Amino acid sequence: MSVSDAFLLKARWVLPVEPAGVVFEHYSVVVQDGRILDVLPSATAVQRYPTFPSVSLDQHILIPGFVNAHTHAAMALLRGFSDDLPLMTWLTEHIWPAEAHWVSPAFVREGTLLAAAEMLSGGVTCFNDMYFFPEEIAEAALTVGIRACVGLIVLDFPTAWAANATHYLDRALVVHDRLHGVPLIRTALTPHAPYTVSDAPLERVRALSEAWDVPIHMHVHETATEVQNGERPLARLARLGLLSPRLVAVHMTQLTEAEIDACARTGVQVVHCPESNLKLASGFCPVVRLRAAGVNVSIGTDGAASNNDLDMLGELRTAALLAKAVAGDAAALSAHEAIRLATLGGAQALGMGGEIGSIVAGKAADLVALDLSGLATEPVYHAASALVYSAVRTAVTDVWVAGRRVVHNRVLTTVDTSAVLDKARAWRQRIAQ
Repeated sequence: MSVSDAFLLKARWVLPVEPAGVVFEHYSVVVQDGRILDVLPSATAVQRYPTFPSVSLDQHILIPGFVNAHTHAAMALLRGFSDDLPLMTWLTEHIWPAEAHWVSPAFVREGTLLAAAEMLSGGVTCFNDMYFFPEEIAEAALTVGIRACVGLIVLDFPTAWAANATHYLDRALVVHDRLHGVPLIRTALTPHAPYTVSDAPLERVRALSEAWDVPIHMHVHETATEVQNGERPLARLARLGLLSPRLVAVHMTQLTEAEIDACARTGVQVVHCPESNLKLASGFCPVVRLRAAGVNVSIGTDGAASNNDLDMLGELRTAALLAKAVAGDAAALSAHEAIRLATLGGAQALGMGGEIGSIVAGKAADLVALDLSGLATEPVYHAASALVYSAVRTAVTDVWVAGRRVVHNRVLTTVDTSAVLDKARAWRQRIAQ
């Protein structure tokens, strides 16, 4: 065992997520070979593991890494490109034409590098992506050192990635085989939305998802327009056999009580993207009603073209505040519950709840330290409340993914951020012209 393979993280506070509602004070997390070995009082940890080097986090709260459960990472290169428009106008008149002209392997690789660097700096240790050229997404994620669930996108219409639904699925087979078993990477099938994918491809998606045991990541019931005409999308997905714990349904702003019950009964996972939905005026996901029915809810930022940041700490704060307003109840979504949605909720949605999402012995050491000693957070009466309602993502000082320190004193250790920014600015110059 080398020094780099084992260490103690001695924190002022440890918020493990499991058990729920708990914050440990003056605790240590013991890491060995990329996994959490122990969680115990710091005084005991020093005695039990005397040869392990320690990292002092005397003013910090240590939490599980955030799981960003819905992204279009490469669209960071379209941040601010087209703002203040409703969803379908934004998509059909601006985003899709821009993508048709600009999306390429280099666009996806360099846009994902920008997004992954931003996310990692803000405490995101895993993201669930939906975009084109999935191998480029995986390569960028591995370069930065972030965990990723890489989407294998499916559409009925042609793009730079594939010509038709059959072509998308054929390419998905190849990419899935290539990425299977790659550390930090897993795959999901990502039919874009009910209005862009027809029945036959969705039936094949269901069969592949069952055979591979991977999630189906899809925009569902995003706007009122989507559910107004004909068969409601969730009813159609139910008819096609897609309602199951493997379905990761994103947005879900338009739901009846019967649909919430159906999601609970079939185990559907819901991803709440509050800031994107607010910006596009898409509606409000009924988070409190879903959770009361027993549905697992997680949080995603969506892409930076519609948010316009990938800030999960800001997103979970918005989720907590919005849930209170929508429910008319100040206690509707507590600070602890919001943190759970952004960590373990996302891990469970991706079928990774046994691996990440909480600080539990045996899980991967995906950990984030945030300094709560600043002007904006002191005095700290309740660490969880300070994290959710006061802290900003610049409080993140250090990040570990599978035990590897990928952010050290607010500096990324894996990539040259200046080079990443230079490439992003070059894309802006090209696209703006």
